[in-house]
Amino acid sequence: MTLKRPEISLPGEDLVRQGLSDLERNQISDFSLLVLIAGPRLKRLGIHVPERPFPHPYEHELYARLAERHGTDAHLRYNSLLRRIVSYAHALEREQAQQ
Repeated sequence: MTLKRPEISLPGEDLVRQGLSDLERNQISDFSLLVLIAGPRLKRLGIHVPERPFPHPYEHELYARLAERHGTDAHLRYNSLLRRIVSYAHALEREQAQQ
């Protein structure tokens, strides 16, 4: 399954769309790393998440990127991104259960 809905309708779907788009272009971004972090759960929900080999955990890379740009606010931003993608996965699970 890919995200084929024309409008953004679930919380955090914008992050997933951008992350998948970045991965398709082989671009490592905060969003692509976030999608890779959530990859196992997203795959269970039917979303194709391409594998990307990385020398260390995706979580560490995302945090390091955020720390470079945001310093002491990195932890808050990291947790916020994780909460948003968890909200997306949870909303998609509910949507799929209703169908």
